[in-house]
Amino acid sequence: MAEANLDKKPEVKPPPGLKAIIDHLGQVYPNQPNPLQVTTLLKYWLGGQDPLDYISMYNYPGDVDRNIPPHWHYISFGLSDLHGDERVHLREEGVTRSGMGFELTFRLAKTEVELKQQIESPEKPQRPPTWPANLLQAIGRYCFQTGNGLCFGDNIPWRKSLDGSTTSKLQSLLVAQDPQLGCIDTPTGTVDFCQIVGVFEDELEQASRWNGRGVLNFLRQDMQTGGDWLVTNMDRPTSVFELFPETLLNLQDDLEKQGSDLAGVNADFTFRELKPTKDVKEEVDFQALSEKCANEENNRQLTETQMKREEPSFPQSMSMSSNSLHKSCPLDFQAQAPNCISLDGIEITLAPGVAKYLLLAIKDRIRHGRHFTFKAQHLALTLVAESVTGSAVTVNEPYGVLGYWIQVLVPDELVPRLLEDFRSAGLDEKCEPKERLELSWPDKNLKLIIDQPEPVLPNVLPMSLDAAPLKM
Repeated sequence: MAEANLDKKPEVKPPPGLKAIIDHLGQVYPNQPNPLQVTTLLKYWLGGQDPLDYISMYNYPGDVDRNIPPHWHYISFGLSDLHGDERVHLREEGVTRSGMGFELTFRLAKTEVELKQQIESPEKPQRPPTWPANLLQAIGRYCFQTGNGLCFGDNIPWRKSLDGSTTSKLQSLLVAQDPQLGCIDTPTGTVDFCQIVGVFEDELEQASRWNGRGVLNFLRQDMQTGGDWLVTNMDRPTSVFELFPETLLNLQDDLEKQGSDLAGVNADFTFRELKPTKDVKEEVDFQALSEKCANEENNRQLTETQMKREEPSFPQSMSMSSNSLHKSCPLDFQAQAPNCISLDGIEITLAPGVAKYLLLAIKDRIRHGRHFTFKAQHLALTLVAESVTGSAVTVNEPYGVLGYWIQVLVPDELVPRLLEDFRSAGLDEKCEPKERLELSWPDKNLKLIIDQPEPVLPNVLPMSLDAAPLKM
């Protein structure tokens, strides 16, 4: 009888989702089987605050023939389902994605000092900066806390230098598909690799107004702005529109002809019904709906971790430049089969910081037959054009509440009046109003107020980040 080796430990195999990503990266970087890695000490499912278990950092040497500069390549592990046992992400019937369906990546150009060291001491190992790992972790934390997923072409207003310095002008982000990693199938579902790209404020502004993918294509055209692989250079001195002014003219021409791909933003708003008579069909306003939604959410038999794993706030169909809502609801939680409550009129209050998106919504979305959504806490407010299909409102009944989704139909004939009144009131695409503004259209029983909405439900955390644009 053979003697058992009691000292031999059983081989520990990585869980299926994790192994699939490791194998994929092993094919891309066969000469770097053990990259440097930032590891979360207290895992998220054990009560930790950081949702990304690991962030691997690869050394890309550059490719002169393809104009790809030497850079550091950061890849996250944790937004997709690494384990497949529901410790972090629920598996839902019919859902093909793994976890949230994506992982984050970032490409950071090497500095002059690093390039010099690479040439003079090629045998000496280099250590990448770790601040990009903190950046990815912060974005991952936001995605987990809000349920908001990322899609290619999205933009993230960071509003401070990405590396924390006082010199870099890159203070915002666009989301592209990683050119090396693409999309993979894993045992736990599909995973997109979303590359975060540092951009100037004017590049973010045009991406918000027009098309994130379009601005990314501009950046790809020159090595100075990232090249084909969209490598972020924190020392980049000028934006793509300063380098190539003709691109801005082309963009503005396309925007005028085609409209914007931005379909919604996180934004503080409130609303109440305007009643031409004293007859009250049903009390419907922001406060009442928020309280009702919060109560129903609390009554659902879900654990705290399950609540973090729901569908992203804006489903992918909301991110498309389409005339149809595809019957999609831009909410974390919606009542089952709700009936639409028609409102006689509506008063909407929007925060000053999102006033510019009101102008964008009418000029670059509604005018082109599309829809635009403002999302605050539990509720969503969608403006729809006459030609949008799948909405709960009509020309005869233009204001309605479908569960926790407020819909406002803007008739074609009202659009030029809105734009003219916005201009007369001084609404600007670049500056937020300094004083309270009130605009009304009595014949439509519609009123808009630009002012800080009154806070409601102080114990409910808002799921927004300063009107950060969500989708294209």
